[in-house]
Amino acid sequence: MNEKNRTANHLLAILGATVMLILVVSCKQKVMDEKAISASNMDTSVKAGDDFYKYANGTWLKNNPIPAEFSRYGAFEALEEDNYKQLKTILEEASKDKSAAAGSVNQKIRDFYNTGMDTLKIEKEGTGPVKDDLARIENLSTISDLQKLVAEKHVTGISSLFYFFSSPDEKNSNKVIGHLYQGGLGLPDRDYYLGQDPRSTEIRAEYLQHMTRMFTLSGLDAEQAKVNAANVMKIETDLARVSKTNLELRNPVANYNKTDLDGLRKMAPEFDWNSYFSILGVTKTDEINIGQPAFIKGMAGMMKTIPMKEWKSYLKWNIINNAASYLSTDFDKEHFAFFGTVLSGTKEQQPRWKRVLDQTSGSLGEAVGQLYVEKYFPPQAKQRMIQLVGNLKSALKDRIMNLAWMGDSTKKEAVKKLEKINVKVGYPDKWIDYNSLSVGTTSYYENNLNANRFAIKRELNKIGKPVDRSEWGMTPQTVNAYYNPNMNEIVFPAAILQPPFFWLNADDAVNYGAIGVVIGHEMSHGFDDQGRQYDKEGNLRDWWTPEDSKNFEKQTQVLVDQYNNFRILDSLHVDGKLTLGENIADLGGVNISYTAFLKAMQSKDMKTKIDEFTPAQRFFLSYAQVWRNNIRDKALMRRLKEDVHSPGEARVDGIVYNIPYFYEAFNIQPTDKRYLPAEKRANIW
Repeated sequence: MNEKNRTANHLLAILGATVMLILVVSCKQKVMDEKAISASNMDTSVKAGDDFYKYANGTWLKNNPIPAEFSRYGAFEALEEDNYKQLKTILEEASKDKSAAAGSVNQKIRDFYNTGMDTLKIEKEGTGPVKDDLARIENLSTISDLQKLVAEKHVTGISSLFYFFSSPDEKNSNKVIGHLYQGGLGLPDRDYYLGQDPRSTEIRAEYLQHMTRMFTLSGLDAEQAKVNAANVMKIETDLARVSKTNLELRNPVANYNKTDLDGLRKMAPEFDWNSYFSILGVTKTDEINIGQPAFIKGMAGMMKTIPMKEWKSYLKWNIINNAASYLSTDFDKEHFAFFGTVLSGTKEQQPRWKRVLDQTSGSLGEAVGQLYVEKYFPPQAKQRMIQLVGNLKSALKDRIMNLAWMGDSTKKEAVKKLEKINVKVGYPDKWIDYNSLSVGTTSYYENNLNANRFAIKRELNKIGKPVDRSEWGMTPQTVNAYYNPNMNEIVFPAAILQPPFFWLNADDAVNYGAIGVVIGHEMSHGFDDQGRQYDKEGNLRDWWTPEDSKNFEKQTQVLVDQYNNFRILDSLHVDGKLTLGENIADLGGVNISYTAFLKAMQSKDMKTKIDEFTPAQRFFLSYAQVWRNNIRDKALMRRLKEDVHSPGEARVDGIVYNIPYFYEAFNIQPTDKRYLPAEKRANIW
């Protein structure tokens, strides 16, 4: 559920999580050894009506400090640690397989992982892998040469200035077109460049020092390194000024501006688009979506105003910054010191095997995924999950048909969209063919570039072709899930289908509180402030009556106001508008799953307690424990600025006090601190 904005990978709205019934022996043992709901994790000195997050998780939070290699640690990170162990077994077996045939998937996994773990060779190479690129940049003489180099590097995954990628046409979801999107920044958010708050000012100063140190490591003297860093900051700040905010990027209508190559040339004539697309090998340029026209115009205009020597600094930085994790230890550690420690407060890097595993698993995603599924995910798991999703679909349909604020014609369209949602579970029905990807034993850096070339070529080759709705946007071994509005699909990779989201021996209350809520969460994304703007086919189309649109905005404003007033770290608060989509999905997920839970319990006793808690109480406790995590202050400050998800504490306390059934389950009274009068509660889906 680490969400993410739309960028070069067409940035699916990534969220969600769910789980599975069939587990490997180690997971079965874990289920047997642990209770799904344990009072030992709670802090019952806190009243449920005062702070349910602390009530449900307080002792766990005290007993689980953040390990040095994490910026936060909670249920998701614990599951990821288990997943790392599984993947490590797979990759270490592959790394020792000397019999793997040349060109086979096993050979490519083996050599990719082994070159990444060969630190002696990487140390010996030093800056060798990037020396030719840096020398070539130094010899650039014209803006035309610079633009050609930008295009060539886009092919290898180094996206200077902007992103270009393939994705379905937002208003014709059956066809793939090219998309231009703002980019070019080294810091993760444009507001870091422009903000005058103490944290932004601190980050800019640290970023300048970081770039200076990196340029020095590349071979420049201290003075020139400082000049180069200042040049990069100037260019990136100019790019930030013409960039849209994260909140503006959440408006799909404003970010849909389709034109053709002629229209793009007129919009931004200072950039040689003919040459750019030729180098990328893109011939279908009759339909191109310009996500942010003001950015593309501003970026191209900078070609005339910025001196070549400053552009050279910027391009060199892009090469060094992109390569740092694949170069010698001094680069790698300096890169982590800024992006890990300064930005997120993480004290130590993860061990190298994890970092190389991540690169291997990302670069050969579905190749590793096949091995993962064979070992850890039995095929019968799919059917069980599909049945569970069907239960939640039925519950959401009931809730839609009983909405007081929505008219009949919009309800009918909403149900049609719900029924059309495509459900993908576990792994793809067909796998990516990696035959054309070259992986050797010579260079870890080159293997990464080759993987980027392979992925980008594969994506760009889709432009002008029909959409393949069988494709996945995540690998099976990814601990996450997502809803994609343009495809109207929900996707649950195999790796997330484990405890604490589904417990083999647990009661219905626990599983509906976790797996049920996250399934409902994903479905609700089809009807959040962004998703609702897409129809059942995934096309950006307004299918709402004007009155129902107004009613929706009225309902969601209650949630915006609540989260705007949710205080974090004393002086900071959640951004109710930026996080609205996720908050709608959280609220919808709990309501939908509880509706399904009540249906499942119709013939069962709702008063019978397990470990002193009723089924209703166990439902909400299960939901709360999914979001328990400790997080470092710097990481929390960063997420409040960048992340469309609310912090874990807010995902619990910001939701449950809107749910009438929660008040009944825990006997919440008007005298309790977080009590909300019925008329002030949010009720959307």
